[in-house]
Amino acid sequence: MDFLLQIFWAPLTETYFQKALIGGCIVAVVAAVVGCLVVLRRMAFLGDALSHAMIAGVAGGYLVMKLLFGLEAHAPGMLLGSLLAAVLTVALIGFVSRISRVKEDTAIGIMYTGIFALGVVVVSVFRHFIHIDLMHFIMGDILGVADSDLWVSAFVAPLVLSLLILFYRHFQLSTFDPVMAASIGLPVLLLDYVLTTCVSLVVVSAVSMVGVILVVGLLITPAATAYLLCDRLDRMMLLAALFGVTSVVGGLYLCVWLDSAGGGAIMLFCTLQFLVVLTVAPRYGLLARWLRLRRLVPQQVVEDVLTTILRHANGTPVTVLRQHVPQPSALPRALRQMTQDGLIQEGEGGYRLTETGQTEAAKVLRAHRLWETYLESIGTPQEELHATAHQLEHLRAGGTVDYLDEKLGQPRLDPHGKAIPPRGKNGNNQE
Repeated sequence: MDFLLQIFWAPLTETYFQKALIGGCIVAVVAAVVGCLVVLRRMAFLGDALSHAMIAGVAGGYLVMKLLFGLEAHAPGMLLGSLLAAVLTVALIGFVSRISRVKEDTAIGIMYTGIFALGVVVVSVFRHFIHIDLMHFIMGDILGVADSDLWVSAFVAPLVLSLLILFYRHFQLSTFDPVMAASIGLPVLLLDYVLTTCVSLVVVSAVSMVGVILVVGLLITPAATAYLLCDRLDRMMLLAALFGVTSVVGGLYLCVWLDSAGGGAIMLFCTLQFLVVLTVAPRYGLLARWLRLRRLVPQQVVEDVLTTILRHANGTPVTVLRQHVPQPSALPRALRQMTQDGLIQEGEGGYRLTETGQTEAAKVLRAHRLWETYLESIGTPQEELHATAHQLEHLRAGGTVDYLDEKLGQPRLDPHGKAIPPRGKNGNNQE
């Protein structure tokens, strides 16, 4: 017990750990909340673009403050430069996607790599004036958080969260139904720019603390984790903020215990957290999906049961159904489900079709006999007609059966002389 208390309490007594915990949690909360809108609007690539393009702004702000004012590593100057670079990146992306046939995702890839490359070139050309560690910029150093970084994040976080709270309904409506939002007079384009500015502020305030890679991870992964558990935006934002905080706390402890990089440990913990939720989420998780698939009755089994009962009008016992259904193991589940759905009912002598079941069975029978007619028209041997049509009768999506009917000239009899049920009518009980 003392050992567990020691390994959890000892890091909290260190100043560097306290600063990392405070700064990381501030960044994680605001990034996760904004990230919910980013994920729902499918703007994840934009956050990555802004964080990479910011190196040009950092280099520009550093160079201007050094040459004009003699100030080195001036945080406000680099912050302003980063924000200008982010806004320029967004403007160029919008401009290229509007005036050309290039789609927005392609424009994002072009612009952010170009501006990122510009930043790298500026840093290398003016290396005698600019002293920026590119590896620190990309990977971050959350265990070495400066007081200036904490003040910047403490200013940006409440500003961004206030904007999201004040205009929550506007962002919600423009995210889920932009057409309706525009029709009732909401400035959808302005809201897009405000959201982009919020993303830019979050990225700019966090990148010097946690690096390019981690800020993108905190923007996307906690929001995506919450998305697996929620169908409401407000709950999604609260859960995303919680997952962001747990990622920072768990990752910092992990990096101390393993003596590893802080940013990498946080992102690793965040990703593992996502994978756990992806596995166990009650509605959208892998286990839930597997259970649904196990309970799911194959449509082919349902249709085979319907046509078998249709051809045995006086009640069909289970023994007969087992002979005609290719997957006998799924038959009990199919019979229960079809009874619940009102397609069949159990009585003396076996199962009978309800009126709804008659209609559905007639659709399958119609498809079967039309496929037999079509197969005969293309030269399929007589002995293969029934077996082949039995496989094809389940392909009825997209108006396939109606197309066959028109192509064959709306025949009334199949190759065996049996009547083809007309569209929307019940079939007979003939083989």
